[in-house]
Amino acid sequence: KDAAELQPLPEPVRGEVEYCNVHFGYTDDKMALHDISLLARPGQMTALVGPTGAGKSTLVNLLPAFYETTRGSITIDGQNIAEVSLESLREHISVVSQEPFLFNGTVGENIAYGNLDASAGQITGAAQAANCFEFIRELTDGFDTHVGERGVRLSVGEKQRISIARALLKDSPILILDEATASVDTATERLIQQALERLMSGRTTFVIAHRLSTIRDADQILVLKNGRVIERGPHDELVRQQGLYARLARIQNTTFIEESFAKLEPAT
Repeated sequence: KDAAELQPLPEPVRGEVEYCNVHFGYTDDKMALHDISLLARPGQMTALVGPTGAGKSTLVNLLPAFYETTRGSITIDGQNIAEVSLESLREHISVVSQEPFLFNGTVGENIAYGNLDASAGQITGAAQAANCFEFIRELTDGFDTHVGERGVRLSVGEKQRISIARALLKDSPILILDEATASVDTATERLIQQALERLMSGRTTFVIAHRLSTIRDADQILVLKNGRVIERGPHDELVRQQGLYARLARIQNTTFIEESFAKLEPAT
């Protein structure tokens, strides 16, 4: 909860994020994250890989203060987020989740939720950049088409592209991305990846990766296991180290990272 003395982030927000010796536990007797330190600069992509339960989602959920750190600090542009109002903090962070949430309204309203003051032209522009304008135009009522509860009238790929359009319209400097191309065909996956590349451009981006093919160009990759960072570096460097990431890369093809880690577990 906000306290009265909390202040907004100083403008303009560049989006440099630093975790300093962060520990976190959902309970006092069991830590989910141990001594996490990282620096993510504006325009960089930080990818998080690891088996199920490694702490990837927990790590990114601390940034918009869905939880508070147990020990250590997180700063944006040098400002401790514990001293920043929730409204200001979350205004500068966009989240595209693996299961995007759509409201029971129109397509246009769902995109406009990223910026309630957006013009019709801005909404259309965001839809075009997110590769969803063509399918929206073919809907019965275009942008005025009602999507149903949780977007039930749209496909997984369509919902994902609308959520990307929403994030583009919000235009925040920090992006948290939980890749969501698991349940779509190859052509749709390509459209989503193109839209994501436009969305990530110039932003401080955290990606929870489900396929290594999507993070080969990441500025830094953090390999998590049991709440600890056990390897870090760009793709080529991690492959040369011949550690867990390199073994993972050897068996990765179309299977998801979590499944691949399960195959590696006896060797780790």
